[in-house]
Order: sequence, then C-alpha cells, then structure tokens
Amino acid sequence: MSHTFYISASYAVAALVTLCLIFWVWLDGRARQKELAELEASGIRRRSARPAPTDGAAS
Repeated sequence: MSHTFYISASYAVAALVTLCLIFWVWLDGRARQKELAELEASGIRRRSARPAPTDGAAS
C-alpha cells in the first residue's frame, strides 16, 4: 500500500463522513421544521412568541 493511496483513501473517507453528517443534519432540520409547522397549525405556540404580561408582574 503506497502512501498516496493511504492519504487519498483517508481524505475520501473523511469527505464521505462529512457529507453524510451534512445530509443527516439537513434532513433532521427539515423534519423539525415540519413538526414546528404542525404544532403551530394546531394552535400550540412557542413560549418566545408569547406577548409580555401587561400587569407589571414580570420585571
């Protein structure tokens, strides 16, 4: 096994793993966006989207 083959194979494996991780994160992000859209469509809102209380209870 030559050094060139070993280095090329190492880069190829690293690139493949990186591409798989990017693809996995992209698919997972799409799934989470779909879940959020379904929750918001059903009337469930994010806590950060709630208006601030106006009675002065929170500082």
